[in-house]
Amino acid sequence: MGSSKYLDGLTSEEYKNLTENLWKIQNHKCFICCEEIDLDLHPTNIDHIKPLVNGGKDDETNFALAHENCNKSKQDADLEVARAMARLSKILKAAEDKHETPSLKHVLAENGGSQFDFSYKVEDGKLVYAFSQIGDNTIRTAEIFTDTLSNEQTAFIQVPLQYLYHDEIINPRGINSSIGLLIKEFHKGNPQLHISLARLDSNKIKIFDGQHKAVAQIMLGTRKLLVRLFIDTDVDRMIETNTTAGSKLKQIAFDKSIVRQLHDTLYAERIKKYQQDHDLSENDFSFSETNLVDHFKGERGNIRTYIINSQKNLITKNADNKLQSYINFEGRGSELPLSYSTFEKTLLSRFINAKTILTTPLDYRADEGLNPRILEKEQLIQLCNILAEELLIGRFSTEIGTYRIENKVTEGKDKDISDDHLTAYRIFKEEIMYNWVQYIERLINNFFSLTGELYDDQNLFQIKFPDQLWTNIRSFVRNLRDLPLWKDRTMASTIFGGKQVYDYWYTAFKTGKTPDGTIILSKPINVVDMIK
Repeated sequence: MGSSKYLDGLTSEEYKNLTENLWKIQNHKCFICCEEIDLDLHPTNIDHIKPLVNGGKDDETNFALAHENCNKSKQDADLEVARAMARLSKILKAAEDKHETPSLKHVLAENGGSQFDFSYKVEDGKLVYAFSQIGDNTIRTAEIFTDTLSNEQTAFIQVPLQYLYHDEIINPRGINSSIGLLIKEFHKGNPQLHISLARLDSNKIKIFDGQHKAVAQIMLGTRKLLVRLFIDTDVDRMIETNTTAGSKLKQIAFDKSIVRQLHDTLYAERIKKYQQDHDLSENDFSFSETNLVDHFKGERGNIRTYIINSQKNLITKNADNKLQSYINFEGRGSELPLSYSTFEKTLLSRFINAKTILTTPLDYRADEGLNPRILEKEQLIQLCNILAEELLIGRFSTEIGTYRIENKVTEGKDKDISDDHLTAYRIFKEEIMYNWVQYIERLINNFFSLTGELYDDQNLFQIKFPDQLWTNIRSFVRNLRDLPLWKDRTMASTIFGGKQVYDYWYTAFKTGKTPDGTIILSKPINVVDMIK
């Protein structure tokens, strides 16, 4: 290693002995990934734990052994940070392999968290508590502060991980590898400026804000977190507060998918409140969406938004939706082909009418399988599954991802990029998807027009689709996939070289030519031809 005078000065035999000594000290494990090192099978590197540029020593006390590939692909020069990020990557992947959105819940589970209820009492304006389940019988007290405006009561306490849980109701946000920036920041010794917020729920301490900072600290070995604990709070009010902070006020970096999920929770709470106000059982859904809007007069606009966003969330996060595994829910990313923003703009917003609030009971014709909202949800999931099956599953590689795809093709560095992967990447670009989804809409309209059946063209998926229509949709997607332009690598620096406006692809599909006259299709896209 050129940067280490100590290592450069070792003979081959001395370097081998140092390798074996570090291997024994590390219990035969790689310092970064913590997996086994077989010295006969695995090439290895010796590296500084703390980089020399950061004041690390150039001697054996600052050396660690790692798999050669781990060391080359490490995400930070500091091996302690690289190890923390490698551990986090494993947790994220394990959750994704189970088709779950990685969250603080998974990090706590991997680090001994979320085991015990919190034993406490309130006396003389103080919170009195102990952590006896982990052998700590010390009785602690914390002053309870009452907020002047909201009247919320909170206390500041340091809590072992065993007593901490992730709040999936108030804040269901996931996490991703971008937490690496926080890990680096905290590892430098810089302080956390915003502590985690938690609430008591049935004697469990649930973190609902500051999850990313909590994860970063846990990955660096912290086993107790300082939290501001809300002692007796109205969950419904807290959800609204958190949602407003993440949407209207922009105080929290919420993406749209999380807002949809929170609105789903708020909608469920309004349904429950309506039932209580009208002395209805929890299984009685004989009232309509319109009834809900009228009942909660002071928040008509909010209720309408909750209804629509709840439907979008039920579709997106449904366990049967095969497409969700390919949607990036955490903003920018380079592994998945479809951002939530694109999915929402091109598919959800096109087929779920934000202006439609139903007058029929919530359980209308549910026993017949003809409830409009249920049909809408199930059929849009079926469309998502067709897209996943025909365009992505077994075709798009998350290991290759989306980063600089067209640049790699242009530079001739595309040996690992298959035609199937390139096709999927290009088809799901927002400006392209927006336009081919319109053809699916036209296909559905044409089908019902030809059958002579009355239908609502503003709420297409609330009508039951016959098998033949589904066959037509699948045929369209297959024929779209098989168009030669998606595999044409000569277009990497021109047609697909940057983001085009929506009208660019509207013209291309309609005429077979780009707006500047370049021919990219043998003929314009025709719905009738595309379902043969």
